[in-house]
Amino acid sequence: MKTEPNLQDADGFYEQLLDAHEGLDAAQSALLNARLVMLLANQIGDAAVLKACVEAAREPGERSGL
Repeated sequence: MKTEPNLQDADGFYEQLLDAHEGLDAAQSALLNARLVMLLANQIGDAAVLKACVEAAREPGERSGL
C-alpha cells in the first residue's frame, strides 16, 4: 500500500471530485462516493492492498498518510 503522495494532480482531482458532488443531496453524494470507491478498487484489483487501504482508512492519521 502506498502511503506517500502519489497523485499527479491532487488539486485537480480534488476540484473534479467537488464538482462531481455539486447539486447532489446527501444520499446521491454517498452513492457517488460508493461507486467511485468500487471503480477505484477494481483498478487496484489486489485484495491484500485493498484490505490494507480499508484498515488504514479506519485509522485516520499516521497509517493512512493523509
